[in-house]
Amino acid sequence: MTKKIISILAVTILLLLTIVYAATTGSIQMSFGEFMTGLFDANNEKMAAIRDFRFPRILVAIFAGAALSVAGVLLQAIMRNPLADAGIIGISSGAAFTKLLIVSFVPTYFFFSPIAAFIGGALACFLVFLLSWKSGLNPLKLILVGIAINAMFSGLIEALISFGASSTGAITSNLTLKTWDDVTIIVTYGSIGLIAAFAMFAWCNVLVLSDKTAKSIGFNVTAARVLIAAVAVLLSAVSVVVAGVISFVGILVPHIARRLVGHDHKVLIPFTALLGALIILLADTLGRTLFSPMEVPASTIMAIIGGPFLIFLIRKDK
Repeated sequence: MTKKIISILAVTILLLLTIVYAATTGSIQMSFGEFMTGLFDANNEKMAAIRDFRFPRILVAIFAGAALSVAGVLLQAIMRNPLADAGIIGISSGAAFTKLLIVSFVPTYFFFSPIAAFIGGALACFLVFLLSWKSGLNPLKLILVGIAINAMFSGLIEALISFGASSTGAITSNLTLKTWDDVTIIVTYGSIGLIAAFAMFAWCNVLVLSDKTAKSIGFNVTAARVLIAAVAVLLSAVSVVVAGVISFVGILVPHIARRLVGHDHKVLIPFTALLGALIILLADTLGRTLFSPMEVPASTIMAIIGGPFLIFLIRKDK
């Protein structure tokens, strides 16, 4: 219990410090004192610029990190596979494909891109289950089918781009020039998904058991799996719509979280959201400040550090 409390407090404090650092570092710089004073000064020009340009980027990074991380936890629970992730099994690429269709060919319906992305992600998730299910859930077959579905949607995206579709924001992660409209989208849909995910923590704990055991206690495994998958798809889709495709978050963050707070989803889900928000915000801030005036996308930072660190975690398992 002490380890859980310390971990939650440490991640919360680090997240708050990272938010302040991200807001005060870059082309517009402020000291901590100036920042705290400027929060209550409507006439401060530096703070006005930070509110318009930096705060939206920070909030998008926080919610994207939380959404992708919690989606990873949910998918791993329903698939009983620690490698299940929206990016690996094709949910993110399916969402990106349908978003690209809307943005490129019917831009007047851009407002409905979250719904289109949800449909694309749900289609990918449905195909993964349909093609991998054979008298039960096979974790290895599920991942292999997911990789194939991901490759298929990625190929469709490349085909659309070759025919003149715009790839901006659909397949790459770029958190620059985010607006308060973007914040509204990801906060609205993301909050719904995160609240729904926490409400399902008991189901996730039961799904860790075998289907036979869960059914023996009167648990409706199929209904729970479908509803949890829908929430995971929603979280992944809204992240793709606003922040683009960011890989490794849904695998890396839950692995770290389980080491710190255990496997009980009542604690694991909210802690994973906090940790995911911290990691993506930190990755975006480092990519923005370390190589200024050039920027390295958060997805690139995650790919560089995520792969080796995941290998380290797996090798450390006894």
